[in-house]
This record gives sequence, C-alpha cells and structure tokens, in this order.
Amino acid sequence: MYKIIVYVPCESVDSVKRALFESGAGKIGNYEQCCWQSEGIGQFKPGEGSDPFIGVVGKVEQIKETKLELVCTEQCIKAAIISMLVAHPYEQPAYQIIPFLTLENL
Repeated sequence: MYKIIVYVPCESVDSVKRALFESGAGKIGNYEQCCWQSEGIGQFKPGEGSDPFIGVVGKVEQIKETKLELVCTEQCIKAAIISMLVAHPYEQPAYQIIPFLTLENL
C-alpha cells in the first residue's frame, strides 16, 4: 500500500482527484474516492528554462494550494502517478509516494 501526497492549485483539485480516483487510487476496504485535503499557501520561484502555469520566471510566487492525501495499492500506483501528472496543471508538480504497511499487507 502507498500514500500519495500532492499539492494542487485550488481550482484544479477536482480534476486531479477525479484522475486519481479513476486510476484506482483512494480505495479503503469497501469505500471509494477516499482522500484528505487541506488548504495552505505554496511558494515557488520559476527558474530559467521553466514554463510556469502560474507566475513569471525569476519572481517568487505564493498561491493557495490544496494538499491531497490518498492511499493506493501496489497494483495501481504507476497508473495513479501517471494519471495525476497528466491531470495536474503544473509543469513540475510537488508530490510524494510513501510505502506503508496495513494489517492486510503484513
């Protein structure tokens, strides 16, 4: 089992969640489309050679973002990551994939 954590601009949360859910992520037992989301402020400075979705090269940006957290099985992790990256508007999204144990996979 894996936990996917990704930071998404608030206006794109629904499309990124939909892509992750359609790939099979967010299932816990008999429940589907499970996730945790919280809002915060993301900061970044696009560097030379970047093509930012938001902001200008060389200028620090701060925007409202949503942190999405959801689980994913080993069987669908690759599809989930690819789907997330395709749906995400950022050129280089910030995300983490964390393996963890559950009672079912001990």
